[in-house]
Amino acid sequence: MTAVLVVDDDRYLLRALRITLRAHGYEVAEAEDGRSALQAAARTPPELVILDLGLPDMDGTAVLAKLRDFSQAPVLVLSARHGSEDKVQALDAGADDYLTKPFGLDELLARLRALLRRSNDTAAPQVIATEAFTVDLGKRRVTRGGKDIRLTPTEWKMLAVLVRNPEKLVTQQHLLSEVWGPAYAKETNYLRVYMAQLRRKLEPDAAAPRHLITEAGIGYRFLP
Repeated sequence: MTAVLVVDDDRYLLRALRITLRAHGYEVAEAEDGRSALQAAARTPPELVILDLGLPDMDGTAVLAKLRDFSQAPVLVLSARHGSEDKVQALDAGADDYLTKPFGLDELLARLRALLRRSNDTAAPQVIATEAFTVDLGKRRVTRGGKDIRLTPTEWKMLAVLVRNPEKLVTQQHLLSEVWGPAYAKETNYLRVYMAQLRRKLEPDAAAPRHLITEAGIGYRFLP
């Protein structure tokens, strides 16, 4: 059974999620605040996390940031907040997907299945080396010249999608959906900003990239 930690201070929603998830074969642990959630995740590491942003003791993004210090379990964020800024902050803090309340339980289950498929995908090699930098997918580590390069969670997710598809054209829509979610499939300005940051950190010459290549108007390509 897949272990899921559900974090929400709405007891009615917690009960609904508990019943639904257990009926679909998940093992469910619950927490009603951020402190309890972090303690539960440290005590019994979950394979998936469902996390509400509006918690009584601390903001969900702060919980997420602390969780990422010791867990790489996929996180699906829930929130009644509809602004794109909140979604971007959650994704930058390390969320893997975002669902706005109210939502359908069928959609939530589909999102969880997608997160599990991605986390279980081990077909790609775990270490990818270029002349300029090395990416260790298993350890979520990037080095350049023997030194660790610090990436934000969003930068890491963009890079990981590309290096898992060496030499293949990854469309803008696919990359946006993988990193930010399907609702962001047209926000191409996000890609330009984060790709520029990645090139500054990884390419010998950010103005003339050799490994992170733009296919104008279509997408990006990673060349080892």
